[in-house]
Amino acid sequence: MAAMNNDEFERFVLKFGKDILRFCRMTAGNAENGDELYQDTMLKLLEKKKRLDSMQNTKSYALSTSIYLWKNKKKKYANRMRLVPIDSMDEMSDEGYEFSDHDNDEASPEYIVLKQNEVDMIQGLVKTLPEKYRIPIYLYYSADMQINEISKILGLPEGTVKSRMRKAKKQLKEKLEAIGYDR
Repeated sequence: MAAMNNDEFERFVLKFGKDILRFCRMTAGNAENGDELYQDTMLKLLEKKKRLDSMQNTKSYALSTSIYLWKNKKKKYANRMRLVPIDSMDEMSDEGYEFSDHDNDEASPEYIVLKQNEVDMIQGLVKTLPEKYRIPIYLYYSADMQINEISKILGLPEGTVKSRMRKAKKQLKEKLEAIGYDR
């Protein structure tokens, strides 16, 4: 096992930090709690740096650590957690959302507002999913993880992860149809 040194840890954070931060923010329900979860995750990884193997999939380990810390702090977060829309376009950009309307490079203000409302609505609906469906969705879409990686992180068979993803998508579709969203 090759213990991770400071340079390798720094490269790891530069390469995967945004994915892990995005996952933490989505899991925790808002930027403030997500940032706190991200900091806790990185501190835990830094503490264990000498035991981390630079050749192993440290991103998966980091996300597992985030989930573990989140579950431990859930009661504390539960009192503060509310559906909070993204506050600004800058924050949306940090989340990886791109503003363009395919017709021209600069989107109109109306288009941006409509897209922001759409993103807020969908994120709000995802937040209402039970945790067992929500976390795989976040891992897949925000942390860019594959089904087999999600399976390892959550300690579940791949079939179970696929099933939960299907059920989550079905519930989201039903909720969107119930409010008349037809895209």
